[in-house]
Amino acid sequence: MDFASLFSALLMGIVEGLTEFLPISSTGHLVLLGELIGFQGPPGKAFEISIQLGAIMAVVVIYRGLILDLLRHMWRPGLQRFYVINLVLAFLPAAIIGATLHKTITEVLFNPWVVCVALILGGVAIIVIERNRPEPSIHSVPEIGPLAALLVGFGQALAMIPGTSRSGATIITALLVGVERRTAAEFSFVLAIPTMVAATFYSLFKARHEIEFSAFGQIGVGFVAAFIVAFFTVRAVLAVIGRIGFTPFGWYRIGLGLVMMAVLALR
Repeated sequence: MDFASLFSALLMGIVEGLTEFLPISSTGHLVLLGELIGFQGPPGKAFEISIQLGAIMAVVVIYRGLILDLLRHMWRPGLQRFYVINLVLAFLPAAIIGATLHKTITEVLFNPWVVCVALILGGVAIIVIERNRPEPSIHSVPEIGPLAALLVGFGQALAMIPGTSRSGATIITALLVGVERRTAAEFSFVLAIPTMVAATFYSLFKARHEIEFSAFGQIGVGFVAAFIVAFFTVRAVLAVIGRIGFTPFGWYRIGLGLVMMAVLALR
């Protein structure tokens, strides 16, 4: 394994960790970065799956106390049960739609131009919704309620379109139904655990014959980079999102989409 391959894997892992839990689309950034640097990773989807698992493990570590609390107390009436019910309801739409349409979406929509358009449209949506969102009436995840949780789940299903952003779709949908910013971010991050773990292990099972011993160096570097960067990114977002809101991410998406369109047009 040469240095250039490991360095490109490091870059991809850093970008995954930085973007997975921000409303700016990790898949979109990985597609665009891979196109720009000519990334040659392990065959199939093994590398992408591995660095996503690194990012999600960072969230598991951050929310380990909450996860243990939910597992202990979800079996009896209380806030923990409502929390888990909301997670299950929000998980279902993406699980069902993803199992049905994943292959078609992957074959048809995974290209840089689709990513650019989705980045721009998503950025416009974030800015408009942040400016016109209803006054927050929900200040904790157990308060969200079944209908609102389902709506957030359908928002998450939109993220199968590359460039949309899973966290962006769930957070913005949550804001639309009256969830305050920090709670919307928390629900999006915790919802990512069952969603991404299920998707990751399903994809790993499908790609099990494509993983080669020679690829473990790139996979290991990308996994560790994604874990470390995602850990600090999520903690930073939770610390500041109540003050800065999501509008800066909307402008970033629009700018990135336009720049990448220009780069692709000139290539």
